[in-house]
Amino acid sequence: MERDALLDLLKIHASDVEEAEGAVILFSDFIRSHPDCAQRHLQIGHLTGSAWLVSRDGRRVLLTHHRKLGRWLQLGGHADGDLDLAGVALREAEEESGLRDLTVHPEIFDLDRHWIPERGEEPGHWHYDVRFVVRATADEHFAVSDESHALAWREIALLADDPSADESIRRMARRWLGLPG
Repeated sequence: MERDALLDLLKIHASDVEEAEGAVILFSDFIRSHPDCAQRHLQIGHLTGSAWLVSRDGRRVLLTHHRKLGRWLQLGGHADGDLDLAGVALREAEEESGLRDLTVHPEIFDLDRHWIPERGEEPGHWHYDVRFVVRATADEHFAVSDESHALAWREIALLADDPSADESIRRMARRWLGLPG
């Protein structure tokens, strides 16, 4: 049932976000082709869940300076078999930020397939990252976890055109602000 619910969410995302159609097809084919698509042992790649964690006022997003990748990115992580990726995004946001009283929007906000390079014994593989909006509703004072070098609230309006920001961060900032492309 969870697999069908995820495929339905992808269809809804394709109908809501015109430019997402190609990614939706790619993700849907991957999910249908791999019964273990949410397990990190799947060496070709696996599903992950991420959070576009926005402040109460909706003007800032909490980013992590990712310890393994060395870049400023959204919070998120492995699904470890859980196809409720909105739940994964919420759990990862709480674990990586120390924030509580967060809420997750149930619809998909963004899709991004990105390559994770080989690291030690782990071969390079794809992350099929399904991203959800998570909102801070109370205290916004975060705690840095072992997975990050640092965390920072960043102004979304500034990220939309920041050439130093990851392209997917710029895309999500533009989508959040209702800007094209």
